[in-house]
Amino acid sequence: MRLICNLIDGMVAVEGGQGEKDGAFWNEAPDRLSDLLLLTGAGIAAGNPGLGALAAALAIATAYIREFGRAEGFPADFSGPLAKPQRMAVLTAGSVLAALYTAELTLTVTLWIIVIGTAVTVIRRSRTLIGRLNSR
Repeated sequence: MRLICNLIDGMVAVEGGQGEKDGAFWNEAPDRLSDLLLLTGAGIAAGNPGLGALAAALAIATAYIREFGRAEGFPADFSGPLAKPQRMAVLTAGSVLAALYTAELTLTVTLWIIVIGTAVTVIRRSRTLIGRLNSR
């Protein structure tokens, strides 16, 4: 539900010209809190809160790098492989599978997929931003 609502509200605001002056804050801050709560919660449910916290930290880092680049005047970098929509899709699929199979193992595997994919995303976005900064 979070993923669907997030996509729809963004489309309404951007595509429909309904954005407010403080819309960027309300688009980002709740998403970061949601990343923290959902991924850390998945870690707790998996019996590995540290792994969930690592996934959450990396998710927040992807957004930080994107917004830092925008603050420097560059276009937003939504590249992946595990940007927010993909990350939430993986977490959703893992949560559904955890209801059907061994929850701890399933959520641990899900979180490792998120950690690895999000780390690659952080590295990719960082390289892109550093290249843009150096090309000024």
